[in-house]
Amino acid sequence: MKDLKLSRRSFVGGATILGATVVSASLTGCGGSDSAAASSDGGVVTGGTLSISLSASPSNLDPCKYSGVYESQVINNVCDTLVQYKMDLSEIVPCLATDWTISDDGLTYTFNLRDDVKFQKGQYQDGRALTADDVKYALERSATESALKRLSMLDHCNVVSDTQIECVLKQPAASFLTALTDAGNVIVPKEEVEGWGDAFGDHLVGSGPFCLQNYAKDQVSELVRNDNYWGDKPALDGVKFKVIKETSQATNALQTGDCDVTTDVSGESIQIIKDDENLTLDQKDALHISYCYMNQVNGPCADQKVRKAILMAVDRQQIVDGIYQYGEGSVATLPLPKGSWGYDEAVEADVPAYDVEGAKKLLAEAGYPDGLSLTYYYSSNATGDKVFTILQQQLKNNLNIELEAHTGDWGTFSADAASGIADIYSMSWSWYPDPYFFLNKLFSRVELGALGNGAGFDHDDVEDLLDKGLEATDQEERAKYYKQALKAIVAYDPMLVYTSRKVSTGLSNKVQGYTSRADQLVYVVNSEVNVSKTA
Repeated sequence: MKDLKLSRRSFVGGATILGATVVSASLTGCGGSDSAAASSDGGVVTGGTLSISLSASPSNLDPCKYSGVYESQVINNVCDTLVQYKMDLSEIVPCLATDWTISDDGLTYTFNLRDDVKFQKGQYQDGRALTADDVKYALERSATESALKRLSMLDHCNVVSDTQIECVLKQPAASFLTALTDAGNVIVPKEEVEGWGDAFGDHLVGSGPFCLQNYAKDQVSELVRNDNYWGDKPALDGVKFKVIKETSQATNALQTGDCDVTTDVSGESIQIIKDDENLTLDQKDALHISYCYMNQVNGPCADQKVRKAILMAVDRQQIVDGIYQYGEGSVATLPLPKGSWGYDEAVEADVPAYDVEGAKKLLAEAGYPDGLSLTYYYSSNATGDKVFTILQQQLKNNLNIELEAHTGDWGTFSADAASGIADIYSMSWSWYPDPYFFLNKLFSRVELGALGNGAGFDHDDVEDLLDKGLEATDQEERAKYYKQALKAIVAYDPMLVYTSRKVSTGLSNKVQGYTSRADQLVYVVNSEVNVSKTA
């Protein structure tokens, strides 16, 4: 066995605010007084509720069904994974698992589990102990039911004892540990999942630092402290994730004290927060790309000449200038963020340059000398509207292409995008430094019919390189294959990548211990952080 024992330590969417259904639960072991920070213990202020604004509504809190970062913000604070990334994403460290080993053939991962973890009390179980049987259930459920096929490499799990489990893969997959850090692979109790059925997401139960108390879709997710949490006791009584679609409204809520943390800050709000002595703007480069994915199977975009003409007819800088006037993002061209270790700057030269006359010639060769009409799907939010307007104008002026907008909330959009009905769908993708979570998730045939590859990209040469990148165990060797895959992908002109943004977060100066992450995820309590709030 290859010993990897470690010391114990520490997707842009939108939503429309409509009528909401409120789900409430009375949870034993889950406390919180909703009072202001009232006491201090060892220098850490305790008590109070932290209010965090989200720019779109979590559409489904069932870990297997979630499809956007908004859901994961809630899930990650209610549930636990076997392992987790450090906050700087530099390495994977223990969580529910204390240590693990990997077999020499790379197929079997054996995890030793903590013996002091209990689930939060729910409707169908009374806060019982978490065991290896729960890990087997949750991971095998994800492997077969995940909306984004987040654990597609897992074949099955073997329970060795209550505190030890074997995870057997279909083939070696170096990204397996990273996949286990994802909110889609948290450990949940079978009784609650099966008891609630399709409504489990409204009654999410896990073993994390906070319990889901109230869920009002399109409005708020209210969490209260889990007094039976196995880790450090949360300093806060609770957390509220509030849906505030407009960044200006979210910034106003930050200034008035209605919110303590504002995510996805953009536009003039950047400067407003910088200028307010009571607030702090926290920024770092994100592992993020924004793109327009063109249908590879049906409609005019199935012709590569049409796709290349579109790429050549779009001025990316104009889009970035239109949506990021305060330095929130920069031009990007490749379907992998520069922060990933699989990025290859040399491939940037392979992306077609802005050339309107060349684009017109290509479109004519494809049989559309007078232009054409294309359906364009995106999730409704202010940034999405701006991107559509700019693209619509550029493609109309440069190629006489009419874009027909189809927009809706995140849940509707993600289903439409995955179905392959769009000529073009526009969205953002943000995940981990491992290129698997961008290149495999967006371009592998394994993901056909999922949100990542709803455009139908499917090429043998790319698939072979992606498989090799997944199977290799040495990171340098993996990087070599992924750089080759990146070059091969770009050669098919599948998508218009136009920007990469910063993680921009507004913080009240009352918030203590908050740490931003390049993957945009919000953790209030884990092995490294325990956020608190002064009165």
